[in-house]
Amino acid sequence: MTQVKVDVHYVTRIEGHGNLILDANNGKIEKLLWEVPESPRFFEAMLVGRHYDDVHHIASRICGICSIAHTTASIQATEAAFGIQPSEQTILLRKLLFDAEMLESHVLHTLFLIAPDFLGVDSVIPLAATHKDVVVMALRMKKLAYNLAEALAQRKTHPLSCVVGGFTKVPDLNELKALKKRLQECLNDLDVETSIFKTLKIPDFVRETEYIALKDPKEYAWISGQIASSDAVAIPIDKYLGVTNEFCVPTSTAKYTKNKRDSYMVGALARFNLNSKQLSPRSRKVAAELGIKAPCFNPYMISVAQLVETYHIVEDAINLIDKLVERGVEEEPDRVKPRAGRGVGAVEAPRGILFHDYTYDANGIITKANCIIPTNQNHNNIQKDLEALVPKILDQPQAEIQKMMEMLVRAYDPCVSCSTHALRVTFK
Repeated sequence: MTQVKVDVHYVTRIEGHGNLILDANNGKIEKLLWEVPESPRFFEAMLVGRHYDDVHHIASRICGICSIAHTTASIQATEAAFGIQPSEQTILLRKLLFDAEMLESHVLHTLFLIAPDFLGVDSVIPLAATHKDVVVMALRMKKLAYNLAEALAQRKTHPLSCVVGGFTKVPDLNELKALKKRLQECLNDLDVETSIFKTLKIPDFVRETEYIALKDPKEYAWISGQIASSDAVAIPIDKYLGVTNEFCVPTSTAKYTKNKRDSYMVGALARFNLNSKQLSPRSRKVAAELGIKAPCFNPYMISVAQLVETYHIVEDAINLIDKLVERGVEEEPDRVKPRAGRGVGAVEAPRGILFHDYTYDANGIITKANCIIPTNQNHNNIQKDLEALVPKILDQPQAEIQKMMEMLVRAYDPCVSCSTHALRVTFK
């Protein structure tokens, strides 16, 4: 085509508002933008002045999908500030709760948000008629994740009983045993999903970038470890500002980030590239069947990495339940004693590494807060991917170009509204 104009307001099947703009004439790109027009949100400002008891509950409201990730990172930051070391029981329960969130989110993205792209429909609604069994299966897995979270924290969205220092209510072991049986059955559902993914034609596009994720020598990292990079040595999480290096651009209400290169990627593919050897044997077998091998430089393979991770998540949850049943669970006393200090929490949310950074006074009141969201860190990489992709597909029909651009954005599973920051402006 001599002229290509793409103007998508807004990209569908993502959380929040993001625009895709492309103007090209005679093979020359005049404008190519991933725009974030989402209104800034002010959660960091909301946290200042609040008592530590309230902080993680407020932080969980940053995202309805990743409530548990924000809650966990928030609690970790507070515990680091107060010098609290959670018990073994608490760590096991938090890991199991985190598995519930990862399972629900990965199923949501792989079977509800990106599957329609490959099956030629606009949403999951038509698939309920043409692929009813698959949609029912996806809902069954999502329900399992919700029920697991409810058993541990009373609800999946904005959890209640996970608090600074531990849990206000421990789960019933008989309920966990019943959930274990459903998790074992879920592995069969994942095999069905894998058989579907084997039939999908993943776009062949490669752009190497820097990959950043938590890394723990003991396990595939979700809620522990250091900040690892494909381009640098691992560093402690409290040094995160030297990695994220946020900066503003005129086309985005969310800040951009960069580290060793012009941009970096976080999320399932970054985790897979850095930590794939720590996945369960079954996960590694599925990865080989789906043709993903570390390092993988194709961002469209993020969803494949999510599916591979989901096997690990389910098996990890089964193993954690076994450990909890074997050791037993008991109510633990409140050991929280506020003190002045700063603490940083970091977890691997479904969409990538998440940071919460709090400063408290001696009464346990927050005086400063900073949150850096995974999608915030991916925006710059999405832009760079588009700049590499579009010149290679300009000879395609305009509808195909637009579809490829939208699929690229959706592959990142962006949570756009969560990524926008409060920005302090001083007028002179």
